[in-house]
Amino acid sequence: MILRLSLSALLLAGAVTGATPAAAAAVPSAVVQARTATTPVLTSPDDWRRMAEAGGQYPMFAAEQARVERMVRAAMGREIDVPVPRDPGGGYTHEQHKRNYQAIYNAGALYRLTGDRAYADFARDLLLKYADLYPTLGAHPAGRGQIPGRIFWQTLNDSVWLVYSIQGYDAIRETLSAEDREKIDGQVFRRMARFLSDETPNNFERIHNHATWAVAAVGMTGYVLRDAEMSEKALMGLKRDGSAGFIAQINQLFSPDGYYEEGPYYQRYALAPFIIFARTIEQNDPERGIFHHRDGVLLKAVDAVIQSSYGGYFIPINDAILDKGLDTEELVTGVAVAYARSQDSGLLSIAERQGRTLLSPDGLRVAQGVAEGRARPFDFRSILLRDGADGAHGGLGILREDGEDGQALVFKATAMGMGHGHFDKLNWLFYDNGQRVVTDYGAARFLNIEAKAGGIYLPENNSWAKATVAHNTLVVNERNQFGGDWRIGEDRAPEVLFFETGEGTQIVSARQTGAYDGVVFTRTQALVKHPDLGLPIVIDLLRATSSTAARFDLPLHYNGHIMNVGFEAQRAVAERPVLGRADGYQHLWVDASTAAAEQTRSLTWLLDGRFYTWRFGASAPSRAILAESGANDPSFNLRREPLLIQRVDGQSEVSFFGVLEPHGRYDGTAETVTGADSRIQDVKRVRGDGAEVIVLTLASGKTLALGIADDVTTGVAHSVSADGQTWRWSGPWARLDR
Repeated sequence: MILRLSLSALLLAGAVTGATPAAAAAVPSAVVQARTATTPVLTSPDDWRRMAEAGGQYPMFAAEQARVERMVRAAMGREIDVPVPRDPGGGYTHEQHKRNYQAIYNAGALYRLTGDRAYADFARDLLLKYADLYPTLGAHPAGRGQIPGRIFWQTLNDSVWLVYSIQGYDAIRETLSAEDREKIDGQVFRRMARFLSDETPNNFERIHNHATWAVAAVGMTGYVLRDAEMSEKALMGLKRDGSAGFIAQINQLFSPDGYYEEGPYYQRYALAPFIIFARTIEQNDPERGIFHHRDGVLLKAVDAVIQSSYGGYFIPINDAILDKGLDTEELVTGVAVAYARSQDSGLLSIAERQGRTLLSPDGLRVAQGVAEGRARPFDFRSILLRDGADGAHGGLGILREDGEDGQALVFKATAMGMGHGHFDKLNWLFYDNGQRVVTDYGAARFLNIEAKAGGIYLPENNSWAKATVAHNTLVVNERNQFGGDWRIGEDRAPEVLFFETGEGTQIVSARQTGAYDGVVFTRTQALVKHPDLGLPIVIDLLRATSSTAARFDLPLHYNGHIMNVGFEAQRAVAERPVLGRADGYQHLWVDASTAAAEQTRSLTWLLDGRFYTWRFGASAPSRAILAESGANDPSFNLRREPLLIQRVDGQSEVSFFGVLEPHGRYDGTAETVTGADSRIQDVKRVRGDGAEVIVLTLASGKTLALGIADDVTTGVAHSVSADGQTWRWSGPWARLDR
């Protein structure tokens, strides 16, 4: 069955590729005349022609074409290799099949851009080999999970193969003989689409990134093969009633702000199938208005994932690998497609950072914009990205000062994030001077490195990386939040209480109920400026109440070399005891610890030429424990990273407070040190009736005070008194030193 291509689609194709009004008006008749059962439908012939004619004028596009030509020519110079699958991720056959889909995808584009039939023939020959192999395959011998793939060890990778291979095939399909086309259509693409949909419904019908790749693959295949039923299944689910499929995934996996449920790392990965398939839908079914769906949430998602980065790398919350950043293939796609629709010149600066674009109509628009000097710095800004389809399941707060590589306070009050979520409600991270200062471990995984469990998540991902103590948030009785069951966490999202970004004080607050039975805790953090402090500081207040007396631990994972331990502690110099037995504590060596005391303490460390002092205390006598990850790790899977734990025992109510101050400079080349001493002399907490005040005494003699109320209702008056002084304000918070 030949799918319709409406007049609006053809006009839109001209608009998207930057055609002049006259050229756009000329497109419909030309395309209608040329349209056959094999005409490319993922990128129109006119778009291919425009890229071929104009691409060389724009250095970024020309460079990408040259890069792809080198890669494909190298592949063409080798014997075609379509091996029988046997290896897990990272193994030879796994990597070879990845190289093959990249070759098919790129050879198709090069054929259209150059007219060189050799590229089409190469892609055809590869696909014919798959047509011989694929019908012989059963479950992958190294299959992972309940639904192993055929070409790869998991269906996810099979879906990725199909997403990219169908694009290359669409570009060359009309060059094939009827016999070859029928063989490849039937033995590769129809078989694979059927496997990924009707034969594996439990995967296809999920609301999850694995299913997104599957529905994108099947839907794009349906458009190319002119199989409307196949595409409709991808869009609306196997029952075609909207209970599953691509539209349901858009509706359920993104918040109204474009935040993706599993966090930035998986948002980056899931972005590709969402954007690529949406581009296909726009091209073939423009009346769906897919990029306008839910107030343009897919384009918002591109902005949201860029916002969720620092120094070019994604903020590593949930299962995240630290070295993934803005230059990933998926975000190259997202930036190109989003720019072509929004004309946001800030996206061009991201493309410049990426150093490349796509061989697509959208990539041509990016290359043109960059060549014409339209790029402007991306607007990295303070932002609250709400979580949940309705935006009411917590959120990710990012408070920024001093530009892209200045200070960034990340406050994680998001929902669970499904199975890739960590037990870290009300966790925080801090970036400064281009560095990770207060850190998150991310995932315990060496992606595709066979020597490390075949490249999958390591056992320590559960025993350490997901554990609450591996994060900068409250641990009760040395146990993981939600009892270590993410399914329980799914139903108990934090509540964001307020988020404000005023001049000199940016502040966010959230409350978590149900992470531990009978425990409620509220955390408020502020990024604060003061003329007597060289750089913005972080003020942190965490208040917890419990129905029974408990042990409360508050870890701080920091990056740097200790300069000064501002408290007396018993050092473990001959032996390193292990802190606990389970829930991450078994992986912690104790280096030093103190007795319980009411005093405020400090710790100073040095990172990349800047000093950081953390001053901390509690409302009850507390201990300080200096520790390091890596205990009970016989396979050396864990990174050795330091942390500080503040511990309060036997209380049913506690407030932890702390201040993080960046200061000074160490220049190793010039051998000079300036500002190594903190500019804060003291920090204290004053509790009143339903409110607290954090008071900082500065070296200059001035004070900085922040009032924080339990009741966050606007207009409610609060008063806190101590030592003959009274602080009054109304509302959830106030700067009280002005």
